[in-house]
Amino acid sequence: SVLKCGERKIWLDPNEVNEISLANSRRNIARLHRDGLIIKKPTVVHSRARVNAYNEAKRKGRHTGHGKRKGTANARLPFKVLWMRRARVLRRLLKKMRDSKKIDKHIYHSLYMLAKGNQFKNKRVLIETIHTMKTEKAKEKALEEQAEARKNRARAKNERRAARQKKLESVEGA
Repeated sequence: SVLKCGERKIWLDPNEVNEISLANSRRNIARLHRDGLIIKKPTVVHSRARVNAYNEAKRKGRHTGHGKRKGTANARLPFKVLWMRRARVLRRLLKKMRDSKKIDKHIYHSLYMLAKGNQFKNKRVLIETIHTMKTEKAKEKALEEQAEARKNRARAKNERRAARQKKLESVEGA
């Protein structure tokens, strides 16, 4: 208790055994320690160098083959975690595009529900779908505008014809 360690950490000078054996008090032991006849051995090194090297290799993907696995694939990286990551990525993208007015709220809602229903494997697929939907919507809009223009033209033509007819009738009537 003088050196604050166990018996295995004490070194006794083999040449001074007689003098050491005479020490019968803590004070005598402390004096012998000061004189260097009794020494506290250094702590044994427990190196982590090998462990660090192994962990570094694991970080690179080594030592992870079939023989090193104990848990199921789902235990090692749960499906739920993968789903949550993907859902968050897709929903974040949809919100971003809606806020930047790249998609309207109707497209947003339909795509949100499709994403919830596991329709999109990843972000790339979702972006492709958005592009196709936008082009389709633009096409529909263009067709609607053409049809409207055609209707307006036909209406104007009919009005002109009716006016001409009226004019002719009024000329003939007079």
